[in-house]
Amino acid sequence: MQFCDECGSLMKKEDGVMVCSSCGYEAEQAGDAEEFVSTTEQAGDELIETSEDANFEGKPTADDVTCDDCGHGEAWYTIKQTGSADEPPTRFFKCTECGNRWRDYN
Repeated sequence: MQFCDECGSLMKKEDGVMVCSSCGYEAEQAGDAEEFVSTTEQAGDELIETSEDANFEGKPTADDVTCDDCGHGEAWYTIKQTGSADEPPTRFFKCTECGNRWRDYN
């Protein structure tokens, strides 16, 4: 990863030269080319479903929770940072038995 000396924005490689995505500043690539990793998109197994009808199967499960609707003691969950960085993340649960959703603010 290389940042622009002029404005601090992330630079990308175009035709062998690093170009700032914000101000257009051009610079030689710093370091060896092998040190840089380019990514184009995430694989499907890296994505987190967030829609209401998302299928949570295959996601991590928590067995330290109890569903308020059915009393079942296991739920799928995802973790997101909903507050500021110095606050703990929020866990979003979906009951593996009845599909009820809730959140825990730790």
